[in-house]
Order: sequence, then structure tokens, then C-alpha cells
Amino acid sequence: MNSSTSIQLLVKDELQEFEEKFRQAVKSRVSLLDRIMQYVIKRKGKQVRPMFVFLSAKLFGPVSESTHRAAALVELLHTATLVHDDVVDESMERRGFFSINALWKNKIAVLVGDYLLSKGLLLSLKNNDFNTLKILSEAVEKMSEGELLQIEKTRKLNLSEEVYFEIIKNKTASLLSSACAAGAWSTTMDLEKTEQMKLFGEKAGIAFQIKDDLFDYGSASIGKPTGNDIKEKKLTLPLIYTLNTVDPAKKKQLIYILKNENRQKKNVQWVINEVVEAGGITYAEQAMNAYRDEAITLLHQFPQNEIRDGLEALVRYTTDRKY
Repeated sequence: MNSSTSIQLLVKDELQEFEEKFRQAVKSRVSLLDRIMQYVIKRKGKQVRPMFVFLSAKLFGPVSESTHRAAALVELLHTATLVHDDVVDESMERRGFFSINALWKNKIAVLVGDYLLSKGLLLSLKNNDFNTLKILSEAVEKMSEGELLQIEKTRKLNLSEEVYFEIIKNKTASLLSSACAAGAWSTTMDLEKTEQMKLFGEKAGIAFQIKDDLFDYGSASIGKPTGNDIKEKKLTLPLIYTLNTVDPAKKKQLIYILKNENRQKKNVQWVINEVVEAGGITYAEQAMNAYRDEAITLLHQFPQNEIRDGLEALVRYTTDRKY
């Protein structure tokens, strides 16, 4: 079981029902908003987060309505943050489609993000899913903090590994971690199991983000342009390792390019070559695999069955994926 398709089979019925429930959850009486929502639904990604919710729930028992609401809430919040991210990053594309702000401008995109967020909050409140809402609200808080910390630190281009991990723990891993916790809570209402799954999701989420960082240094067709993070002055693990290991003169040269010449193709390629030569890729891959293995070890606290195998395969898929 190594492809996302075979893992999806374990939650096939749940994902189908989720599609319909999500469509209902974002319906609006405002025709402009409804049109944008249809566009959002059409271009949803691989649904990795809902899969984590359903598998984390099924690890402990049959999926309930509360599980479906948790999956919808995770997807609503995730989509809201993506829409807002595209405005913040002035990004015109998302997964090969035009972003909301590219088609409808920033003002509408910000309001659409707010709408998705409020839909998620209301879905939980109407059904008294208070703990699920608490789990996910903490994730949104962390995601905002992580994003702001990254903006603050990127300006100085002086990032320690410790701060990098704090950023990705908040920015990326918190939502995946909450997806696993919310799924577990929906079928157990057990705080200890929920906490264990939260930690599992955090480790998997960190590995997931390091994999994303590594794509920047690949040359295959991977859905986002190679060197994108460099152009955006984002300090990722391969680059941080390189800056911390090369001699002072080379470090100065790298920082100069990142600050002043990060849009020049030739210089971006030079930075990529330096990172490869310094062992930044190998170092990041080792860190990613270590987090992946920690996630799997945490998962192995629970009895072996096809759902646990599916979760393990999903973690391995996130680190082995080609895009």
C-alpha cells in the first residue's frame, strides 16, 4: 500500500460522503460567493488532511457524524488559510489554477477566507463540537504565529534550525496534528488518545513540510517552480544547514544573492548547486526521515490493523511523493 489511491480505498465511502457534506457546508445565498465556492470545490487537492481525520477516527472506532464535521472543519480552515496565504504572498496561482485573488482581487479573496473560517466555526458550534473547535482554533492561532514569525525572521535572513522548526511546527504541522487529534476525539472522546494522535500528526506534519522544502531543489516537474523559496527569500532546512556550514566568505555571498539577486535565474541555480554541494539536501532528507520514523513509532503504540497500516502508508506517502 504505497499510493494515495490505495490508501483512499480504506476511507472511500467516507471521502465520497465528505465531498457532499463539504459542498453543503460552503453553500451561500450570495451568488458571487456561491460561484467562488464552486471554484474552490473544483480545485481541491489530494485531500490528505480529511484522510488523516478519517483514518485517525477509524483507528479507534466507526466514523460518526462528529467525524464528518471534524473533516469538514479541517478542510474549511485549511482552505481559508490558503486563500489568505495567496493574498499575503501575492500569488497568482495555486495548484496550477488561478488563485482566488488573481480572478476576483484581494478584497474579495480576504472576505472569502473570512467566510470559510466563519462557516467552520458555526458548523462546530451548532453541533456542540466544542473540543473539536478548541483543537482546531489552537491550530489556526499557531498557523498565524508561525507565518508572522517567518516574516519577521526572513527579513534578517538569519535563521537558526531551532527557529525554523518552531516555524514549521506552527505553520504546517499544527493543522495536520489537529486533523489527527480531531479525528481521534470524534470516536474516542479520550483525551490521552487524542493527545497521542496529535503528537503523531505533528511529527508527520514536520516531515511533510521538509519534503516540500526539498522540492525546491529538485528539477523534475513538481507543481511549483524550482528555486521558488529562494526567490521568495524563504529560509528552508537545506539552505539553513548550508549557511551554517560553509565558510564565512561563501555565507556572505549566499546572503547577498538571497537579498539582492534572488530573482536572477543564474544566481538562483548557483545557490541550489551550493546547497547540494554542502550536503544540505542529504541533511534535510535525514531529518525528514527521522521525523517520519518518530511518527510511525508513535502510531505503533496502537494495535496493528489495516487502518493503522493505512495511516503508516499515508505518512510514508507524504515523504515519498513526487509532487
